[in-house]
Amino acid sequence: MTRGRCPLSLARVAVASVLLAVLSLVVGRAAAEPPAPVDGKTAFERLKTLAGTWQGQAGHGPADQAAIVTYRVASGGSVVEETLFPGTPHEMISMYHLVDGELVLTHYCAMANQPRMRLDRKASTPDRLVFAFDGGTNFDPAKDTHIHAGVVEWKGESLHNVWTVYSGGKEAGRNEFDLARAKEPAQPTPPQPASYPR
Repeated sequence: MTRGRCPLSLARVAVASVLLAVLSLVVGRAAAEPPAPVDGKTAFERLKTLAGTWQGQAGHGPADQAAIVTYRVASGGSVVEETLFPGTPHEMISMYHLVDGELVLTHYCAMANQPRMRLDRKASTPDRLVFAFDGGTNFDPAKDTHIHAGVVEWKGESLHNVWTVYSGGKEAGRNEFDLARAKEPAQPTPPQPASYPR
């Protein structure tokens, strides 16, 4: 005499199979969907957290020379000023601000041109802001050397910035910065009143 399978066991197997199929569809869909674009205002607020002095290495390609970069929030919180190599002949400034909710920057280059860039919301993440070329002044992008794109990336407590250089209408190199927040200088000891021997 053969024993038949219990209908209750078959029902459990069927329900478990259906649940497993639904779960794999949901997980597969979530993995396939690209992350939501980064909001310009949120990205700008994140940039504000960089306020202070950063130091590390910079170079054309691998970072191989000492570098200092400062960030300052100015004009009532409406702009972030980034200064590369402050106080040197190679000093350059980039100004970040919002235009109709979109994060933009103008780079005031030591080459005496001013490329503009706009946050590429789709290519960016909260920890990696990607900036795409958006015009500029005092150069012809089809011929002249200029900074064409940039990335500001948080890596834990460190910062990795990449500025893509174009010349002749195509990529000609990258300037990379590997930075860490500078330790705040010790506060000076207040002067003590003079004490004279009696």
